[in-house]
Amino acid sequence: MKETVNFDPSTRFNPLDDFLFLKVMGEKGDEKQLCGFLNAVLGRSGMETIKSVDILDNKSFVKDIMTGKSCILDVLAVLEDGTKVNIEVQLSNENNMAQRSLFYWGKVYTNGINEGENYQELDQVITINIVDFDFPPRDKVHTCFHIWEDEDRTLMLDSVLEIHFINMVKWRKQADKDIANDPLHRWLVWFDRSSPSELVEEVINMDIAIKTASEKQAFLVAQDWEIRDYLRRREMFELDKLSQLSHARREGREEKTYEIARNALAEGASAEFVQKITGLDLETIKNL
Repeated sequence: MKETVNFDPSTRFNPLDDFLFLKVMGEKGDEKQLCGFLNAVLGRSGMETIKSVDILDNKSFVKDIMTGKSCILDVLAVLEDGTKVNIEVQLSNENNMAQRSLFYWGKVYTNGINEGENYQELDQVITINIVDFDFPPRDKVHTCFHIWEDEDRTLMLDSVLEIHFINMVKWRKQADKDIANDPLHRWLVWFDRSSPSELVEEVINMDIAIKTASEKQAFLVAQDWEIRDYLRRREMFELDKLSQLSHARREGREEKTYEIARNALAEGASAEFVQKITGLDLETIKNL
């Protein structure tokens, strides 16, 4: 049965939810917004640079995602010169982002050749990772990696590998958001759910590709109650994870404090001194 409650179209779900990103940026008909985003990241211009947009093989879709089953979502774009661009959104840090990115780059790259074909037939593969955690460890929002010679950085082994990271944590901390001159900044304003609504409206009005993406997202959420239900459950899940992590960190800090107190007492420190260095009350210290 379809949901009958009214839906507020101004409700803004996270554009970087992996499923929502795929639905807005990675389906047939999404060439305009995907082209705009790729041009912003890669420094290209013109709709003619996009040849096609495809979802990688063996991807579960609405049913598996909405029932909570594990699913890897990628957007694969093929540019006019044959270059493949794989886009991934990763919201949580599983401490394997470098290896994960190289693995999926290699998967797309090696799938580009059939047995008996010449290695020169392999096309360049560009991977774009949008991450909502602080990676890589460099003070930049947008980083790009190639294969260089160690001592001579002008010598590139081959241009086939190009891996981009867009760090949303660094983006939120960046004071200078040049939406007037930098199209990537406009996209990051839209991707960042914490952006002020007035700024989001400004970039939507400035950029037709972002406007198209925003309109499709609003349409999907307004028309499909299953998608809204999934997104709400997903947000609650993310909030629960953050709460659990915060609780675990607090417990870890408390246990470390107790350990310091026990060690100090074992070395002959007075209860009053232990209270001073740990902040624990005297009754707790006497019970350690």
